[in-house]
Amino acid sequence: MSYVALITGASSGIGEATARRLAREGDVRLVLVARREEKLRALAAELGGATVVAVDLTAAQAPAQVRETLEREHAGQLHLLVNNAGTAWRGRFEDVGWADLERHMRINFEAPARLTEALLPLLRATAAAVPAAAEKPHRRVAIVNVASTAARVSRPNSGAYSASKFALVGWSDALYAEQLGHGVHVGLVLPGFVRTEGFPAAELPARPQTRWLVSEPERVAEAILEAGPGGKAERYVPRWYWLAAALRLLAPALVRRATAGGALTTTTKASEASLAGD
Repeated sequence: MSYVALITGASSGIGEATARRLAREGDVRLVLVARREEKLRALAAELGGATVVAVDLTAAQAPAQVRETLEREHAGQLHLLVNNAGTAWRGRFEDVGWADLERHMRINFEAPARLTEALLPLLRATAAAVPAAAEKPHRRVAIVNVASTAARVSRPNSGAYSASKFALVGWSDALYAEQLGHGVHVGLVLPGFVRTEGFPAAELPARPQTRWLVSEPERVAEAILEAGPGGKAERYVPRWYWLAAALRLLAPALVRRATAGGALTTTTKASEASLAGD
């Protein structure tokens, strides 16, 4: 039985890198989901074939459309769901208000939660039909939610983005416990700065002293495999970013002072950042 992997936000960046990485595994049938059909079809052709679902995941009918495609094209089998699609804008709350929070929650939390709800019965049915993970770890049925280190440490001008990723992490932890007995693993990936289409912090890779802070999408793709088929609970990219999360718990006042320093020099104009959901 082929390993069916569905990746959202697959038209560029982390999603595209994950599709390319999974294609190297052999006997993997990819389902690529994003809004830009032409990019998805070009990637599918380059990888030797894949199922393409061009849809806006915030649309009411999107989860049902994706599920119907899996039932039609893959007999309802699904081994790996990668909830990667997301976006970010920047701006102070006093300037962008509730509307900014709402759009972040709709794209970064509500959309993956609704898609997971629609596909969870397929994941559980697939898990019941495959060998135990201990015997076939590479066949482990899993959900990987791509969050962010911003889900652990919030920064000025990115509060809405952090809120949506905090929600994703909290929900993922509960979902893991709920699905453990059904053979569906839930893993988390928490990237830091990643060089993707529309990457907002152009000054970081441009300066030698900060270039090392920016990871490539391929590193995140490897982490997704570790958190999905590999069965890891969570992976930071780069790995040492977990120190920031630990420091937030151990010395919250220190972290607040450190992050607040950037608020004085960061622009308050809301601007679109990552376009991973295209």
